[in-house]
Amino acid sequence: TTNLLISYLNLICRIRYIVIHKEIIDKVYQLFVKENIYLTRDNESLGFDDQLGYYLAGLIEGDGHIFLPSIGKTKLNRILNPSIVFTSHINNIGMYTYLQSKLGNTGRFQKIGNNILRYIIGDIKGIKLIIRLVHGKFRTAKNIRLNQLIKFMNEKYNLNIPDSPLDESNILNNSWFSGFVEADGHFGVKIVKALPKSETRKRSRSYSIKILFRLDQRAQDLSTNSSMYPVMESISKYLSTRLGKLKRLENKSLNTKGRSKTVLYIYITAPEKLKILIEYFNKYPLLGTKSKDYKDWEKIYYMIVSKEHLTGSGRLKIESLRSNMNSLRKFASIT
Repeated sequence: TTNLLISYLNLICRIRYIVIHKEIIDKVYQLFVKENIYLTRDNESLGFDDQLGYYLAGLIEGDGHIFLPSIGKTKLNRILNPSIVFTSHINNIGMYTYLQSKLGNTGRFQKIGNNILRYIIGDIKGIKLIIRLVHGKFRTAKNIRLNQLIKFMNEKYNLNIPDSPLDESNILNNSWFSGFVEADGHFGVKIVKALPKSETRKRSRSYSIKILFRLDQRAQDLSTNSSMYPVMESISKYLSTRLGKLKRLENKSLNTKGRSKTVLYIYITAPEKLKILIEYFNKYPLLGTKSKDYKDWEKIYYMIVSKEHLTGSGRLKIESLRSNMNSLRKFASIT
């Protein structure tokens, strides 16, 4: 089923139409659920239904945008509505079709270029549902934007939705962090090959394997011009690690208006701290293609803990797993 799902994803990548048709969406959804049968069979023990709002909140704060038009009509007499837009790689369409099903099939999908997916919720019923689900669950400066959306909806549609308070609860007690990591987290494996001493190398280098978790986030939220430092500092404290900061050039090729040049990051390699993450993600699982990276990463973690990485066969297995993670992950193609 994995190859079938990826085949559909590759098919979508070859389609040049902007709108992804419902027939393809339905097929992708069916294959995604078949591949992840636990989502329908074991929802109660996973607690995912109860945690949907937290997951969506994290996803919006990581990969989402809240667009607000001016109240009234345009010169063409069109009434403009707000929208909530998720932007991701096209390979995550399985996850988004699943989320769409949980949201009553609201919203539509667009493909931009060869690999950018947008899931757009612009109908009033869908926006009200999202507000209800994520209300009180935002942790970043985007909560300002959420409250601006609530104000817009109240004024335009005569509603009485209260402002959304900022969530300051333990991030390890709900699925918000899973949604946030889905957008900006990285599960990595670093392998250093052994090299002998030579004329140009004064010392020999031994073979080593290290696994890591990294979470990057721009220092400023562009939509509100507010600092992301408080939430990243809070995350680092819950994970018992420090918060780093670096300068990074903006990537204009993504057709965004550029990330802040200052990036905040969390970088973890210590096994006892990585164990906190494993316990968390096994309770609040990831849903996108990053879930596959996590599962391979977790296997390597336990191989290192059991010292299996010190054996020849263990090293080969780890190298094989790593060769199909993150950007190296291979997808079936259609011939």
